[in-house]
Amino acid sequence: MDYQHILDTIHDEMSYRDVTGKVASYIPELAKIDRKKFGMHVYCGDQQHFCFGDSKELFSIQSISKVFTLAMAMKLLGEDLWDRLAVEPSGDPFNSLTQLEYESGIPRNPFINAGALVISDILVDQLEDPKQELLDFVRKITGDSSIQYDETVANSEKSTGYRNIALVNYIKALGNIKCDVEPIVDFYFHQCSLAMTCEQLSKAFMIFANKGRILETNEKILKPKTVKRINALMQTCGFYDEAGEFSFQVGLPGKSGVGGGIVAIHPDNYSVAVWSPILNEKGNSELGMKALERFTTLTGVSVF
Repeated sequence: MDYQHILDTIHDEMSYRDVTGKVASYIPELAKIDRKKFGMHVYCGDQQHFCFGDSKELFSIQSISKVFTLAMAMKLLGEDLWDRLAVEPSGDPFNSLTQLEYESGIPRNPFINAGALVISDILVDQLEDPKQELLDFVRKITGDSSIQYDETVANSEKSTGYRNIALVNYIKALGNIKCDVEPIVDFYFHQCSLAMTCEQLSKAFMIFANKGRILETNEKILKPKTVKRINALMQTCGFYDEAGEFSFQVGLPGKSGVGGGIVAIHPDNYSVAVWSPILNEKGNSELGMKALERFTTLTGVSVF
């Protein structure tokens, strides 16, 4: 497969001028990102790399981080985790309060904000230093010790994150939060502020394409059963209330973030990350989704 030719074709065909969405503005720091940014990186099972554009530029990964924290929580709790979370697509906006009322404080899945905040509660409760241990986890699976939080983004989220604070308080009122609210939201805002490149993200997500093992070292990080569960959740819940559209158009398990990043994997084959900060009305990268649809069309390879 000539991946570089395929990526070059996508780069030539697509531009920020072809989409009509907007850069996220409800987090002030994200509103400052240049809407022209566009990069893509493919990391293959034979350790070859292919890329174009702004693939080596750091950006705020936002909700993509929820895959990392879910993996950490599953390592800690195993199947007991699902006593506190469901595994169904939400069909509602990612920050909905209404759904919690109907479902007695059990978030619909780990990738909506309510579910990720329950995961944050678990990690704050179980770990001595959850922010450092998340950094350690991401650095280990990428082999890159330079990865850091963007404190400016974290503070920007904290200054405007009233709805997430409300979600934690509401879930706590319904009996599904154990810890104090402040350390939970502090950890959550930091996880969302993780700054990574498309190259780093594609390397990180290879453990989900490689049955839980780091490709370069073959070190086992996650059980194959855990990876199977996480990939299933990415397929059905990884794109807020647009997961069905992504499956239909692209046909890969993946996760998006409002920083404009999307990562997707094909088991045993590759991990691919794309970044364009222009979001559609559902909060997913508009150009990123188009690029990934074109990628699986040109390669002829998806999970279906």
